[in-house]
Amino acid sequence: MKSFGSQSMVEPLKKVLVRRPDEAFGSADPKHWHYISQPELEGAQAEHDALVAILREAGCEVLYHEVELPEHADAIFTHDPVIVTDEGSIILRMGKEQRRGEEAAIGKTLEDLSVPTLATLEGEATAEGGDLLWLDHDTLAVGRGYRTNAEGLRQLTAALRPLGVETVEVQLPHGDGPVSCLHLMSIISMLDHDLAVVHIPLLPVPFVEMLSDRGIELVEVPDEEYPTMGPNVLALAPRRCLMIEGNPVTRERLETAGCEVLTYRGEELSLKAEGGATCLTRPILRST
Repeated sequence: MKSFGSQSMVEPLKKVLVRRPDEAFGSADPKHWHYISQPELEGAQAEHDALVAILREAGCEVLYHEVELPEHADAIFTHDPVIVTDEGSIILRMGKEQRRGEEAAIGKTLEDLSVPTLATLEGEATAEGGDLLWLDHDTLAVGRGYRTNAEGLRQLTAALRPLGVETVEVQLPHGDGPVSCLHLMSIISMLDHDLAVVHIPLLPVPFVEMLSDRGIELVEVPDEEYPTMGPNVLALAPRRCLMIEGNPVTRERLETAGCEVLTYRGEELSLKAEGGATCLTRPILRST
């Protein structure tokens, strides 16, 4: 039976890797980490435990990344240092310098879980999981911005080519600049093969046209719900999804589009540290 492989954003989520907030997160200097304010650790842990309970209730096996990573507050965002393909993991290289070192640590955890390493980005390449969006099993959209550079895209393309995967470059806007976290998945999440939730003003026209050509319906997040991570929605299965509470307009629009929407509280865990449900989870296995 298949034990890993996640070349999809929407197939039923069977196995996922998470990291419970630790002292590095609770003591994070907001200025250094570019957080809104310092998280309260006990509250963040309670919110994370509740998130994990939702994932398990949805039928997902939850595994923990517990390698010691002192001074790495962002390590709770397990989505970013790696992606998992049908042939193994690709260890990325973080564009945010404070996060360097997370990549090898999560690679070790995955190898301990019998997920082999397919490739590792090297040299000046940078790429983060939040910029990598599977449009289908064989097409990976790559956000080209401050966190994922041209060399990262080149090395990813080379690593994925033997798997029959095509990469599509998506130019990202400047946003609030290099220190801010603007990933492709800050703007769009896939919720079904033909459905995505988006903050469309930040998407480049060629990419919007590509989505339209693929027959992908777009549920738009209003301006007022973009800062509270309205577009950051984790698909648990096609049109069954998990998002942070407090985005009622987006939730209603998703439900109108036929989605079952679950929510979690993320005041400490997500809003203060600017990382939503997709950021907090690294899918290891998605399968029908």
